[in-house]
Amino acid sequence: MRTVVIGEPPPVVAEWLEGRRARGQDLFDEVWEGEYHVVPAPHWRHGVVDRQLAERLGPRARTAGLISSGPLNIGIADDYRVPDGAFLREVGASAFVPTAAIVAEIVSPGDETYDKFGFYFARGVEEVLVVHVSPPSVEWYARGDESFLRSGASTLLGVTEDELAAEIDWPDEPT
Repeated sequence: MRTVVIGEPPPVVAEWLEGRRARGQDLFDEVWEGEYHVVPAPHWRHGVVDRQLAERLGPRARTAGLISSGPLNIGIADDYRVPDGAFLREVGASAFVPTAAIVAEIVSPGDETYDKFGFYFARGVEEVLVVHVSPPSVEWYARGDESFLRSGASTLLGVTEDELAAEIDWPDEPT
């Protein structure tokens, strides 16, 4: 289901969004060229895989001179995306980071992971890691001339899709 409010949100929607902010429920919300995208918190299985990615890729990132991060705002105040994780070459004082060496997206049902590729490319992101929890799989993409292309491995971290997938203890499907 998709809900779009054209123009300024009515007071009830503005109050609802402010309530989400006050309760910290807006961590994964994004703004796409001024359009607010409300994103629910992910499934617990998503979190299990997210932690394992940080554990497996963190040492490789440090060796490559990259700074590992969890969710953060890539872009500017009125146009940003929030990947599940990122690996940065540098950090600044702003809540908005202009780019990342690598962004990591863990796919949730109905999410907009692949729709973000053009934005990440325009922002200068070098690689995109896409992880599917169900069925379990890992995809690496690298910058091509005009878009990201499936690469099968991370040049920056020195790991293949198959190697990373084998290192993850994938959570079982709920019964």
